[in-house]
Amino acid sequence: MSTAILTGPSGAGTPSPLADDLRALGFQVVEADGPHAVSARLAAAPPAERVAVVDRRFLGHRHALRLALTDPRFDAGAVAGALAVQPAARPALTRALAAVGGGDAPVPAGAPAAADPDGPRTAAPAAASGLAVTGAAGGGDVLADLLAEELERQGAQPYRPELGVLVARVVRGPAEREETAREIAGVDEEAVRLRSAVKSRDGFFTTHFISPYSRYIARWCARRGLTPNQVTTASLLVALIAAGCAATGTRAGYVAAGVLLLASFVLDCTDGQLARYSLQYSTLGAWLDATFDRAKEYAYYAGLALGAARGGHDDVWALALGAMVLQTCRHVVDFSFNEANHDAAANTSPTAALSGRLDSVGWTVWLRRMIVLPIGERWFLIAVLTAATTPRITFVVLLIGCGLAACYTTAGRVLRSLTRKARRTDRAARALADLADSGPLAEAVSRVAGPLARRLPAFAPPLLAAIGAGALTATAGLAARGSWWVVAAAVLYVVTSGIAVARPLKGALDWLVPPFFRAGEYGAILALAAVSEVNGALPAAFGLVAAVAYHHYDTVYRIRGGTGAPPPALVRAAGGHEGRALLVAVLAAALVGGAHHAGFRTALTVLAVALALLVLTESIRFWVSSGAPAVHDESGEPA
Repeated sequence: MSTAILTGPSGAGTPSPLADDLRALGFQVVEADGPHAVSARLAAAPPAERVAVVDRRFLGHRHALRLALTDPRFDAGAVAGALAVQPAARPALTRALAAVGGGDAPVPAGAPAAADPDGPRTAAPAAASGLAVTGAAGGGDVLADLLAEELERQGAQPYRPELGVLVARVVRGPAEREETAREIAGVDEEAVRLRSAVKSRDGFFTTHFISPYSRYIARWCARRGLTPNQVTTASLLVALIAAGCAATGTRAGYVAAGVLLLASFVLDCTDGQLARYSLQYSTLGAWLDATFDRAKEYAYYAGLALGAARGGHDDVWALALGAMVLQTCRHVVDFSFNEANHDAAANTSPTAALSGRLDSVGWTVWLRRMIVLPIGERWFLIAVLTAATTPRITFVVLLIGCGLAACYTTAGRVLRSLTRKARRTDRAARALADLADSGPLAEAVSRVAGPLARRLPAFAPPLLAAIGAGALTATAGLAARGSWWVVAAAVLYVVTSGIAVARPLKGALDWLVPPFFRAGEYGAILALAAVSEVNGALPAAFGLVAAVAYHHYDTVYRIRGGTGAPPPALVRAAGGHEGRALLVAVLAAALVGGAHHAGFRTALTVLAVALALLVLTESIRFWVSSGAPAVHDESGEPA
């Protein structure tokens, strides 16, 4: 529900289409003459409704009002002559009204707004989804603008959308009205709305081969009342059908899988464009959009692995798991680097300056976006290779491409970090600590090793994380099956991990700590399952890594939404990255070398199911709760 307030003198001119525009945006329109009447209307509006204040003299495009008054991501929004607040900002609006002379003051006798909020001046039925109030600010002042300025002074700064060629203006005479009307008529509002539905920063394939028509699919969905969540779910279902087709192991199945994977990606682009076109952002939508892309891609990997085993009797589960590990680690590099530097002071470097200069050369922008193999290019590559080749070739090419992309992006970020003189904040250090996902064992080591860690050089945390992860993964891959040396390496991993996070992660390269932890844990599980030679161990390990990766993606998107990491109790119950790595190492040593080595597969399966139930239950509880942020992924990062 939303509430809108319009301000300005009534005038005697022809009726304005403003009320119709507001009703089309879901507002109930009522009248209120003067700040006192507006204050009374505000008090009468249900507490859960959005409230808008709009000047009667406002003239502009409907989409300008939509952007300012209906975006659910912001507590307050404004353009010239119009202001809207959500329930969280209602107290601030009440204080602003008092400050400009409309709050807690006696309402003049006979004022219809004060005497009967639903009286004869109501211009829309009470069943409408919002409430719009019109009132006179008096003189030449625009009450909506005065209130927006007062909100800024209170620290509740309203969001002001970039309008571009859209018009939003308070007109003060016939000549200005005629001129503004000509400006409005000269802009194709629907074309602007369609363009703004497309993410401003996206990959080459998405920008040139998907968005030119997917935006029209988004408009078609909007006009038929479909929601972004419904389109997101449809995209997931199509991707799962594609995975099922790939699992058949037939050439026809592979061709159908490739076509359906691209269709799923078109819908994946459409859901975000529909959200931007109609401003339908939601907490549930944020969760679905953030996690379904990974679920679709990794389910497709599993389908390819099943198809290879069924159609060509080729075991590519190790390649499928390797592709998932590599892709997840790439994402963690992106997330960690951005969290470490997005609010850093003096955040400049020669490398960043060079990148900025290259952005002025158009072809280099697209080349660099293609090199990092973002989701559009990656899914196109997977779809074509699936249809034309074999699952093994698909995974090998994918691993080579993603490996080169990972080297390119990571090297560039390391250079930026080494050459920039930046001061990281406590918030950045907290985010990196949350992304590290340290459990009880690492916490215990951190408490003991705290004094030692403070005396170590600045590069110690990422170095220790790399040593521990490298030693664990190498030992797991090179030691004999069932070797207890892997357990010793896992103990070393616990120690190095605890020391690495024993002090705040504010060093230039400390953002590398979470990616090293992900590589150590995932790589060890992959290596132990591959070396065990236990039938079914690799598919079970695939499920285990998928469950843990979901937990890590969930952590990322909670941090992005500004709500912090999952509850510490959940992280401890999940064991932390070091606890899980040690547990899997002990299970491999105890079960693989004995007569009942098949128990290793069972143990991995049980662990995967238990972790999936644990993290999914908490994640669903959070994302469907009222405390989850109404965000949508607008970062433009390669995903």
